[in-house]
Amino acid sequence: MYIWFTVVAGLAALSVLFLRTPFPHLSEDCTYILRSIKLGVRLLRYKKRKPFYSILDCFLDAAKRHPGKTFLHFEGREYSYGQVDKQSNKVARALQAEVRLKEGDAVALFLANEPSFVWTWLGLAKLGCPAALLNFNIRSKSLLHCFSCCGAKVIIASPELQDAVEEVLPTLREQGISVYLLSEACSVQGINTLSDKISQASDQPLSRDLRANVNIRSTALYIYTSGTTGITIFLRRKFSASQFWDDCRKYNVTVMQYIGETMRYLCNTPKKDNEKNHRVRIAIGNGVRTDIWSEFLDRFGDIKVRELYAATEGNIGFINYTSKIGAVGRVNVVHRFFFPYTLIKFDIEKEEPVRNSEGLCIEAARGETGLLVGRITQRSPFVGYAGNKQQTEKKRLSDVLKKGDLYFNTGDLLRFDENNFVYFQDRVGDTFRWKGENVATSEVADILTTAQCILEANVYGVQVEGHEGRIGMAAVILKEGEDFDCSDTYKQVVNYLPAYARPRFIRIQPCLEMTGTFKMKKVKLVEEGFDPAHIKDPLYFLDPEKKMYVPLTEEIYRAVASREIKL
Repeated sequence: MYIWFTVVAGLAALSVLFLRTPFPHLSEDCTYILRSIKLGVRLLRYKKRKPFYSILDCFLDAAKRHPGKTFLHFEGREYSYGQVDKQSNKVARALQAEVRLKEGDAVALFLANEPSFVWTWLGLAKLGCPAALLNFNIRSKSLLHCFSCCGAKVIIASPELQDAVEEVLPTLREQGISVYLLSEACSVQGINTLSDKISQASDQPLSRDLRANVNIRSTALYIYTSGTTGITIFLRRKFSASQFWDDCRKYNVTVMQYIGETMRYLCNTPKKDNEKNHRVRIAIGNGVRTDIWSEFLDRFGDIKVRELYAATEGNIGFINYTSKIGAVGRVNVVHRFFFPYTLIKFDIEKEEPVRNSEGLCIEAARGETGLLVGRITQRSPFVGYAGNKQQTEKKRLSDVLKKGDLYFNTGDLLRFDENNFVYFQDRVGDTFRWKGENVATSEVADILTTAQCILEANVYGVQVEGHEGRIGMAAVILKEGEDFDCSDTYKQVVNYLPAYARPRFIRIQPCLEMTGTFKMKKVKLVEEGFDPAHIKDPLYFLDPEKKMYVPLTEEIYRAVASREIKL
């Protein structure tokens, strides 16, 4: 009955759209809604299937149907579905024998972009074990924090990340965490090798009984950074703008995934005569600027850019299924019916929703920027953050449109225009995005205060012309009697923060402004930016060549603005 209701609701919505939706996008809206209904029906069928049909089952069926088909391209080699399936069997059997993993045990994967990442994760899935996917850029405190979230007692790391593991090895051993390196040999006490065990293990299939209790509500992955799955995949250790289109041509790539900076990097490469000679037809991702979007299409041809808005933990998302440049999606009745959401007025200074005399939030008007919130329902739940109830509760917003309702606070400001297009405006709160990565301001502030001279730090992101996102900056106050130590501060941020999270600009202030609830004020600091011509406070710039913070001069400022200095 539920499936029939879904279909009827969809058809009713279609009839309404025929009357009300602006004609230029009518066919695109109808196509999107019908595909959404079809997907919803498929998901309902999967949900009712016994035994549960997982991503792993989907892979195994594909491996059975076409074992010889290429699954991965990597550094000139091809790996078929059958090869990856067998290799994941060997990984599972080695882990089963060596680590004695049982169903439900979480394992942290500290691996770079390489095929072993894929078959190690699949091997764990065959044992019914969730994998915690660690960002290989993180170090020290951030790395250790990931274990407190997922509860993993085993970490599997790439040989090239051995130094990062050794740095926290004493703490890992204190916490009873077993450390394995994907290597044949390792002389470091406390680090076990795994590749030698994998090579000797059987590649025969494993019993489904090992994951008999896995169901739709079981944890599959702990995600700390974004990821994707789909078509035959071409994998590189690192993104290369200069080789990107050559790779696309060589491997007949038809779909590319991007973050905003990807497009800019590609547009910054020298022009070539064969730029439109490729088979890429769809680019899907998020964070591309309008000007870069237009330039990308002009240079590289008629590629359907599917800009989206979503969050891994969120319960609401959009995708621009039209060719409207700059939008992240469209408002339509079917989507809003199944995944209720709204934009509410938001006080940027106080960093909180605006409420009326009754204590309810106020919906933003059409064309007005507002905070996106998604209603928490059985169909669109918000599960929260693993191992952090406090952060989970901070994301739940009650009494939004009526007393007792509950919404997920995305922490993002969006705008709906008069033609039902959705535009991302900005991010609020204690994170900002740079180089396609999320930066937690509190984490950066904690590292800065480990410098001998710094008493307190207020971290925020500032815009730099020609760059997507916001780059890190910090306003700090110094300990009494201390001068700013350019070398020590540099060492702290470089040793304990990944490159994208290091504050490139530091502003020395006599005191930090606070709100009435003792939160650090950031709005004015963000607006003022880092121009030494307009800021009287001492400013410093992180200079990686000199390996220290240096005074930020107007000459350096102009070089940053003109892109002579790369950030």
